[in-house]
Amino acid sequence: MSIQVHLPALQIVVPLLLAPVVTLLRVRSLPWAATTATSVLTFILAIALTRQVAAAGALSYAVGGWAPPYGIELAVDQFSVLLLLIISGASTAALLFGKATLDQEIGEERAPLFFAAWLLVLAALCGMVTTGDAFNLFVFLEISSLASYVLIAAGPDRRALMATHRYIILGTLGATFYLIGVGLIYLMTGTLNLADMATRIGEVSELRPVLVAAGFITLGLALKAAMFPVHAWMPNAYAFAPHAVGVFLAACATKAALYVLIRIDLVVFLPHLSEHAAQVSAFFIPLAVVAFLVGSTVAVFERNLKRMLGYSSVAQIGYILLGLSLLTPLALTGAIVHLFNHALIKGALFMAVVSIAYRAGSVQLPAIAGCARAMPLTMAAFVLAGLSMIGVPLTTGFVSKWYLIQACLEFGVPGYVLAGALLLSSLLAVVYVWKVVEAAYFKPRPEDATPLREAPPMMLAALWVVTLANLWFGIDSRLPLGLARAATATLLGEAP
Repeated sequence: MSIQVHLPALQIVVPLLLAPVVTLLRVRSLPWAATTATSVLTFILAIALTRQVAAAGALSYAVGGWAPPYGIELAVDQFSVLLLLIISGASTAALLFGKATLDQEIGEERAPLFFAAWLLVLAALCGMVTTGDAFNLFVFLEISSLASYVLIAAGPDRRALMATHRYIILGTLGATFYLIGVGLIYLMTGTLNLADMATRIGEVSELRPVLVAAGFITLGLALKAAMFPVHAWMPNAYAFAPHAVGVFLAACATKAALYVLIRIDLVVFLPHLSEHAAQVSAFFIPLAVVAFLVGSTVAVFERNLKRMLGYSSVAQIGYILLGLSLLTPLALTGAIVHLFNHALIKGALFMAVVSIAYRAGSVQLPAIAGCARAMPLTMAAFVLAGLSMIGVPLTTGFVSKWYLIQACLEFGVPGYVLAGALLLSSLLAVVYVWKVVEAAYFKPRPEDATPLREAPPMMLAALWVVTLANLWFGIDSRLPLGLARAATATLLGEAP
């Protein structure tokens, strides 16, 4: 039997099985090397799975040979593989980039357990975007959360403990709400398979428990995805986590929760609840607009650069939420492609900030004054990634914002207001990107400040690969756009 048949399972099994093996590796740098090799292999498997889905369409894998809906199904389509590329790619880039910072922050003694937790997060996030079973999804959701708590709290900054404590409380609430919702749907349909659930909901005569379930699931996933106004855990978690962890989680952690929200909302609830589309739009559009205006405004005044990027992510999640709430093919395509684009944008920006912090010893805005003279390559990458976040043409950020603005304009005057708010948020992004550029290029370096030099070669190489990807997929966006269009057609029931 060809190994290609088992690619959906291998995507999860490889990092999951190697996590306990890493705990046994006590030789210096060996845990990092084994974890990086596993992450690279997972990324290669994701590429192979993408090629297979592109050639053969959506795949269904029955775990243990038990056919769905009785057994656990791994369902992989264009939407799934787009997220697999994001998750495995972000993990690989963060590990290669963060070798120096991890040696500095984690140390040799704790490294085996730390990297085992990293692989658990990787396996669980891959599982979240491939499983077709609602309870299995809950299990992966909790594995990723529990392992993420370990990663965030593992660094030397004791403020990470308070950030982790807040994340644990809100994350536990989110998981509880999600599980209550799944339990209510199971009560009404008798199934946990998502595809079977979508079919059986249409046969339910009493819809009030289903409506309550939709509310619980939406709120639970909103907490996990750091959607406004339940985003309080995210900025501090990003700011005080070890640098490489911040790069990894900023690029992909909330994307997996958003994937689940979009998938369940559009596949399970939308086709069978008559007022659901109107309720989604009425509830999410105001939250999306407030998210990208408030998130961008707070980022303007934030002096901790990692917290600034955290609040920027609140705004970017608002863009994705806007695309979901408009419920048109153009809008949903823009939202899905922004999942991919934002991972590249925020990954590059975090890498650039971490590179500066590695040399300057701080992520505070005054600490980077004049750093562009000593770190020209790092700051050039930051500028390019910042232009992508603003949405300048020929960058990835422009592609998704162009789709979202076009989708807004289809709705007449209300759409013009939404497009104006989105453009205002982009102008605010100009302000907070500029304040970093101004400090780095135009302010003198204090005489008593830490002497700087360019980031290490491995950090620079990873940073520039991700930065150039922002330009490449801004010029040639066929891969993410093709997957996003196919995913949109499937989610809205328009697939051939």
